Parts: sequence; C-alpha cells; structure tokens
Amino acid sequence: MQSDIDQSAENEALKARIAELEAKIEKLERLADSDTLTPLPNRRFFFRAVERAIAQRGRHGTPAAVLFIDVDGLKHINDAHGHGVGDQALIHTAWVLREKIRSSDVVARIGGDEYGVLLEYADEAGAHEKASALEAAVAGSPLHGRIALTASIGVTALEPGDTPETALARADSSMYDAKRRRG
Repeated sequence: MQSDIDQSAENEALKARIAELEAKIEKLERLADSDTLTPLPNRRFFFRAVERAIAQRGRHGTPAAVLFIDVDGLKHINDAHGHGVGDQALIHTAWVLREKIRSSDVVARIGGDEYGVLLEYADEAGAHEKASALEAAVAGSPLHGRIALTASIGVTALEPGDTPETALARADSSMYDAKRRRG
C-alpha cells in the first residue's frame, strides 16, 4: 500500500516539474520572438508570420502585403539629442505603428530603425493606402510633442514563390524608391 502512495506522490511531483519546465520553455520562446527594445515581435517572429501568409497565398490565393518601414533621420536624432532619445523615438514609432494596424496584422522591429508590417487580406492598392496612413500617423505624432519623426515605407504584395527574404527585399527596394521621391 505504501508503494502506491509513494508512486502517486512521485507522479504528482513529476507532473509539477513538467508543468514548470513547459512554462520556462514558453517564456524562452516569447523572449526569442521579442524585440529587446520595443514592445514588438522581432525579425524571427516576423519571418515566420510572412511564411504563413505565403503558404496561405499558395493554398487559397489569399492576398497579403509586406511593408518595410524605415525611421528617417534617426542618426540625426541620436546626434542631436542622444541615443536614449533615439531609443525613445524607436519605441514611440513602434507604439504608433501598433496602434494604426488591425489586430490581425503583424508589426515587428526587424532591425535598427526598421520595422516590417504584414497586412493580411490586403492587396497592393490597400497596402499603399495603409502605408500612406502610417506615414501620416508617424509624422503627426512628434516625440515628446516636439521632435519631428517621419518614416519612409515600401510596399509589396506577396507573390507565388516568395520567401520572407524575397518579399522583404522587394519592400526594402520600394522603401528606397519612396525615399528618393521625397528628395
């Protein structure tokens, strides 16, 4: 009889340990997918989301688009106000972008002063409209009410055969075209 009780206690202890380890794994996965500065997902998470959207496009023809966003003049902000203010500009921009997209879309910091947005169920025309709205939202929300922020945004629709890298490269090229048009 004693061995049944011991076995039951041991099983409960193992279940508790497994639950503890699963919670730690979940926390590590969240950390691995999170940007260290902003409250956004990171490039790793973004690429997986784009992969899923590409698969949806391939299976069902579901449209989606990728935006590549570059915060203009971050070096100037860092030089004029310090890197702490530059970090605040990145956090502020992340907040503005997150507030202006649908909950079904994904915004992520993909590096430095660059963000990616995955617009699910959006064609290229709709993505261009959203890009214009996001540019206006960033420009209309100065940091601390006094430091002007702007962003250049490139747009591409997902195409059959895309990879996250090819889609982001097209959107990046489109972003540089947008910067050149601005002067």
